Amino acid sequence: MGKKKTLVGALAVVTAMTVAGCGGGGTASTETASAPTDPAKVSGTITVLTHRTDLVKDGSMEAYAAEFAKTYPKVKVKFEGLTDYEGEVKIRMNTENYGDVLMIPGAVAKNDYPKFFAPLGATDELSGTYRFSDKTDVNGKVYGIAQFGTANGFIYNKAVWEEAGVTEWPTTPQEFLAALGAIKERTGATPYYTNFKDGWPLTQWSANIGSVTCDTEANNSLAGAVSPWKQGSELNVIDTLLHDTVKGGLIEKDPSTTNWEESKNLLAKGTIGTMMLGSWSITQMQAAAETAGGSADDIGFMPFPVQKDGKFCATLTSDYQQAVNIHSEHKEAARAWIDWFTAKSGYAAEEGAVPALKADPMPDTLKAFVDNDVTFVERSEAKTGTVNAIDNAAEIGLAKQDYRQKLVDIARGAQQGSLQDYFAELDKKWDEAAKTAGS
Repeated sequence: MGKKKTLVGALAVVTAMTVAGCGGGGTASTETASAPTDPAKVSGTITVLTHRTDLVKDGSMEAYAAEFAKTYPKVKVKFEGLTDYEGEVKIRMNTENYGDVLMIPGAVAKNDYPKFFAPLGATDELSGTYRFSDKTDVNGKVYGIAQFGTANGFIYNKAVWEEAGVTEWPTTPQEFLAALGAIKERTGATPYYTNFKDGWPLTQWSANIGSVTCDTEANNSLAGAVSPWKQGSELNVIDTLLHDTVKGGLIEKDPSTTNWEESKNLLAKGTIGTMMLGSWSITQMQAAAETAGGSADDIGFMPFPVQKDGKFCATLTSDYQQAVNIHSEHKEAARAWIDWFTAKSGYAAEEGAVPALKADPMPDTLKAFVDNDVTFVERSEAKTGTVNAIDNAAEIGLAKQDYRQKLVDIARGAQQGSLQDYFAELDKKWDEAAKTAGS
C-alpha cells in the first residue's frame, strides 16, 4: 500500500466485527506490556506485522529499526509485510502466532481485545499522553496505541475549483452542491468521484459523524434505538449530501467502472475535482500531482460543508492501533517498539498525519484547517462496542460499502426507491436491533 496504501486512513472508520472461531484467548498471560524504564535492560527478538508492504520492501522499516536500535540495542525487530493484512491476520489469530506487535484488525470486536492483546496500562493514565486512547479502552485498560490519526473532509483540486469560480469553502450542503454544479458547467472536470467500484472510500463518509454537530459524543449517541437517519441527524445530513450529489449528475458517468489507484492521478491532473477522504490521502495526492508534472500546491483539503456558530468542525479519528500479542514472550520489547515508533520515529509527520502524541503539533498538511480555525473534534469511542453490536445485528454496516452503494444506486436510478424510504428502512433495522444488541 503506502503510496498505494488503500487501508491507511480507511481504517479510521472501520467497525469491528467478531473474529469467527478465533482461539487466541485460552490460558494466555494477562500481564501488562509495561513501558520499559531502562532501555539497556530490554532484550529479545520481536516480529512486527504491518500492512505497509511498501515500507518493508523499500527498506524504510529497516531504517526505522536501525534508529530504534540506537536506544534499544538488545532488541532485534523483524517485519512481516502482509498484502491482505486483514484477511491474513484474521486467520493467524486462530493460533498464537500473530507476531509480537500488530495493528488491531477490524475483524476483532472491541470487547474481545483482552482475549488477544496485552493491556498497555490504565486508560486514565494513557489518555493524558495519547489521542484516541478510548478507542481501545476495555474496562479501564488500553489495549492499543494509534499509529496516528486523520482529520476528515474532502480532498480537492484547487485549480479546478478556482476555474469554476469557487474560492471559498462551502458552508452548507447547498453551497457545496452549487460549487460542484459550477465545476460541471465551467470546467471539463468531473465534479465528484465516488470510487463506487472499490467501495471502501464510501465508508469514509461515516468518519464525518461528529463534524455536523461538532459533538465528540456523536458516535456514542448511536448506542440505542435512536433512529440515526431521522431528519436533522448527523447521518441524515451526511448521506443526503452524497445522495443529492449523485442524483444531481455531479459524479462520473459510470460508477461501476471507478478505480481507486487511478483516481489519485485523475484528481492530481484535474480530471476530477473532489473526493471524500481522510487527511491521510493528502500526501498521496500531492505525490501524484508532482508525478503528473503538476504542483502539490494544487491539492487542497476542505471540511464537511456545515458550520456551527460560524465555524467548521472536522472529526479526528484513529487509524490502525498498535497492540501487543497476549502470547508474546517479549512484551516489554514489544511495548518499547510501540512507544518509540509512536513518539520518536517521525512516522506520523512523514505521513502528514495527525500525531497520536498530544504534545506534537498538527501536520503541515492541515495548515489550512489550523489557519482557518477549523475546530478539531476528537470523536469519543467509549460506546463503540455497543454501536458495533447494534450495527452488526441490524446488518447495515456503517463501515462497510454496501449500504452506501445502495444509496448511490437509488440516487442514480439503478435501484428503485426513494431516499426517505431508504432512511426509514435503515432506522427500522437499527432500532429493532438496538432492542436486543444494545441492551
